[in-house]
Amino acid sequence: MTWQGAKDIRVETVLDPTIQDPADIVIRVTSSGLCGSDLHLYEVLAPFMEPGDVVGHEPMGIVEEVGASVSHLDVGDRVVIPFNISCGSCWMCGRGLQSQCETTQNRDYGTGASLLGYSKLYGQVPGGQAEYLRVPHADYGAIKVPKDHPDDRYLFLSDVLPTAWQAVEYADIPDGGTDGGTDGGTDGGTDGGTVLVVGAGPIGDMAARIALHRGHRVLVADLVPERLQRVVGRGGEAIDITDLGDASLADVVRERTDGRGADAVIDAVGMEAHGSGGIKAVHKLVGLLPDPIAEPLMQKAGTDRLEALLASFDAVRRGGTVSVVGVYGGAADPLPMMQMFDKQLTIRMGQANVRRWSDDILALLNRDDDVLGTEGFATHHLPLEEAPAAYETFQKKEDGAVKVVFKP
Repeated sequence: MTWQGAKDIRVETVLDPTIQDPADIVIRVTSSGLCGSDLHLYEVLAPFMEPGDVVGHEPMGIVEEVGASVSHLDVGDRVVIPFNISCGSCWMCGRGLQSQCETTQNRDYGTGASLLGYSKLYGQVPGGQAEYLRVPHADYGAIKVPKDHPDDRYLFLSDVLPTAWQAVEYADIPDGGTDGGTDGGTDGGTDGGTVLVVGAGPIGDMAARIALHRGHRVLVADLVPERLQRVVGRGGEAIDITDLGDASLADVVRERTDGRGADAVIDAVGMEAHGSGGIKAVHKLVGLLPDPIAEPLMQKAGTDRLEALLASFDAVRRGGTVSVVGVYGGAADPLPMMQMFDKQLTIRMGQANVRRWSDDILALLNRDDDVLGTEGFATHHLPLEEAPAAYETFQKKEDGAVKVVFKP
C-alpha cells in the first residue's frame, strides 16, 4: 500500500526488502491492521508524505530472513512487530519510554522514535501493509508469539493493545471513585472507579475492554451505533452523543456520577474529532500547498479539532485524570488553562511504549480463554488489493467498520 497523494492510496509493486543491518529481520506479512492514525496520513499529514511511501504500522508475520545479531529468532518463527522502532538499550528505552528511543529519534523534526510507515516526521520507514517487511532493531523489537491461535489473537499487540493498555495505565483509575450507583454512594463500591472513554473506535473499544477486565465502571461516548453496541456487549455503558439534546456530554456524565464527573477520562479520538468544520477546511487547504510551505506551517501553526479533548476536560471530576491517546498534531492549539488549573487536573499522553507493556499483555493473550475478545475484534478481513476502498470506508465510518485487517 503506497501513499500517492491526499486521499490517494494505491497498491503498487515495489522492490522486496532486504537485510540492511545485522539487527534486521525480514518477515512475510500474514496480517496487517488499518489504524485510525493511518487516516491522518490519508489527509491531514499529507505535507510530510512523499508519493510511493509504503504505509501501515500494525503487522505480524513469519520470519523469512534473520540478521547476524538477532539471536532470539529463527526463520519460520511467528512474530508481531511493534509500530514504534526502539533499540532497547538507550537511556529512554531503559526507562520504559521506547516511543522516545534516542537511537531512532527524528531530531530534524523534533519528534520521537521512528514509526513504521509513518511519514517524514517519524523516519519515513517503509510500513507493514505489504507482502514483505524489513524490521529494523528486530533484535529488541520483534515479539515472538505462539503458533497455536489465529493471527487476530496476537496481531493487536503491534499497536491497539499496548496503546489502549497505556491509556488505561495513564488514566490512573482509582479502585474506588464516583460510581453514581443506586445507593447514592461515591466511594466506588466494589466496582472500582469510573472511567469515561471518549470514542469507541479500535483504541477506545479496547481501552474499555481492559478497564472492564480490571473491574472498573466504564462509560463510552460515540456517535456510531455499531461501535456503541460492541461496548454494551462487553459490559460498558453507552452514551450516544447524537442523542444528547440540549445537554453536553459532561452534563450526562455528571448525571450518572452523583454530579461529580468521571474519575478519569480517556480521549481516544484526537484530531479526527467531529464538529470543527473550519479547522477541517484549513487542514484540507494546507494539504494543497507545496510541501516547503505546508511543512513549517503545520509544525509551528497547526491546529487540531479539539472537541473530544475539551469534552474530556469538562467531563472529568475535579482532581481527576485525563489520559490522551488520540493523536494530536497541532502546534498552536488553544487550551482552557483556567479550567484545567481550577479543576486540578492531571493530564498524561503520548505514543504507546509498546515493549514496556508487551510482556504483560502477551501473558494475558496466552491464556486459553480469549480474555479481551481479540479473535473477534476485527470487523473486516480484506485482501490488500481492497485497501484503497477500505481507507475511505473506515474514514467515513461506514459498513460497520471498526477494525480492518488486511491479509497480504
